[in-house]
Amino acid sequence: MNTAAPTKLSLWQVWLLAARPRTLPAAAAPVLVGCAVAAYEGVFRPLPALAAFLVGLLLQIGANISNDYFDFKKGADTSERVGPLRVTQAGLLTPRQVIGGMVVVFGAAALIGIYLIWVAGLPALVLGVVAILSALAYTGGPYPLAYHGWGEVFVLLFFGLAAVCGTYYVQAGMLSMAAVWSSLPVGLLAMAILTVNNLRDIATDRASGKHTLAVRLGERGAVLEYGVWVGLAYGVVLTGVILGVLPLAALLSLLSLPLAVRLMKQVARTRGRALNPLLAKTGQLELLFATLYAAGLLFSRWWSGF
Repeated sequence: MNTAAPTKLSLWQVWLLAARPRTLPAAAAPVLVGCAVAAYEGVFRPLPALAAFLVGLLLQIGANISNDYFDFKKGADTSERVGPLRVTQAGLLTPRQVIGGMVVVFGAAALIGIYLIWVAGLPALVLGVVAILSALAYTGGPYPLAYHGWGEVFVLLFFGLAAVCGTYYVQAGMLSMAAVWSSLPVGLLAMAILTVNNLRDIATDRASGKHTLAVRLGERGAVLEYGVWVGLAYGVVLTGVILGVLPLAALLSLLSLPLAVRLMKQVARTRGRALNPLLAKTGQLELLFATLYAAGLLFSRWWSGF
């Protein structure tokens, strides 16, 4: 059974629970990498970069609040849930309050997005609208993506390709091969975060009719899936360096590999509620990877100046 809802929480603490701050590395990492590619190629612009960072965080928080509401309405969040507390299911916020929170957060993202539209034009508008609609469609709407096994595709597209390339585009006004390539490992590690989440929830998701990829593959398949996404992330970097798309210093990201290997071993032998810390650690892995990757690109830019 899930633990009881904590008592005597302030309204601020309840909304912090709804925002699920442990998931925010998945929003910060792609912006960091997109900015690093821009700096490496000499097109970094601080104000669009900051706006992209804020929009990315708000979209992640909005998606978390949206998932809290729609999973409750669809019956995926019950008293049997082993994941972190969901505020709607726990009765800490009413469904109407949660919907209000969604409107406020997505509205704030849209307001900041107006500046990015002014800077980068129509592509920023299209990307912003699609991102908000997709965040809602992840667990809501007539065909919720997460309930039909499309969660990993969504994450790769929006927490990899769109986030990294969008961050780069609002600074450069164009795309480069390095930006597109750099989006792939970030998206793959975000997929690994989702895989841990879905592995933990296999039993309750199956019971509620939520057919995630982990439910379809089973526990062994989900463990293999996790290893594939993590392994591919490092393989993409190595391949990019070999092909000359990325500078040699991008291999600095491989310093995070020991943590990745340790996590793969731990995920393989862990189930249920004990996966919650590994979910957070996978988010930390993505942020560490992105930080090292960005440092490598910045070092390469600095070195080329001599």
